[in-house]
Amino acid sequence: MLLTIDVGNTHTVLGLFDGEEIVEHWRISTDARRTADELAVLLQGLMGMHPLLGDDLGDGIEGISICSTVPSVLHELREVTRRYYGDVPAVLVEPGVKTGVPILMDNPKEVGADRIINALAAVELYGGPAVVVDFGTATTFDAVSARGEYVGGVIAPGIEISVDALGVKGAQLRKIELARPRSVIGKNTVEAMQSGILYGFAGQVDGVVQRMARELAEDPDEVTVIATGGLAPMVLGESSVIDEHEPWLTLIGLRLVYERNIARS
Repeated sequence: MLLTIDVGNTHTVLGLFDGEEIVEHWRISTDARRTADELAVLLQGLMGMHPLLGDDLGDGIEGISICSTVPSVLHELREVTRRYYGDVPAVLVEPGVKTGVPILMDNPKEVGADRIINALAAVELYGGPAVVVDFGTATTFDAVSARGEYVGGVIAPGIEISVDALGVKGAQLRKIELARPRSVIGKNTVEAMQSGILYGFAGQVDGVVQRMARELAEDPDEVTVIATGGLAPMVLGESSVIDEHEPWLTLIGLRLVYERNIARS
């Protein structure tokens, strides 16, 4: 089985693949202070609950694929693979790793590994041209050409960042639950904030994607828009441009990268 690990700024998502099928997944908080040994204990606890894996940390794991937007966590995970998975092939997505995605940016090294991985998975699953909208700590919009090239993107504050900012900067406001209000016109402060967040972000997604699609293809209708990320379900029902929802897009991309670098080598 293949263990995939996607480390984001707020959450870390782990998935177990049996061939092309994801058979188990977990979401945990990202803590840059965790050591390699703490991460190993956490992994053993999670995987020990799966019936196809034994109590031994490495039992049943035939490969590992990792990407991280947090350098300190990537360093510790590298140590985890060395100390606890020494005999297991591992791919850590960083410069030099084959993804098969040409990066048409001024400085390709600036692009987050997760965004390239998402582009790879989007092309594999849906073809290009495509726009990937990832609802994470930031809301990112990534453009993929018809030839499968990563051509650029947009970065906007994420939903939770915006909620936190309202609670901190608004003298009479507070942090609220991310939930759908009864109506667009809020009848109290909490519902008014919920409405602003939900419909404001849906409008942002529609506006940004429509502009990107016009730049990406002669016929904007040819562009497939894929949503992913933990907060995507909140916006799906309100956005008019999202064609597909793939919650495990990054994990699928990590599987594809592993296959390109190890399984087929």
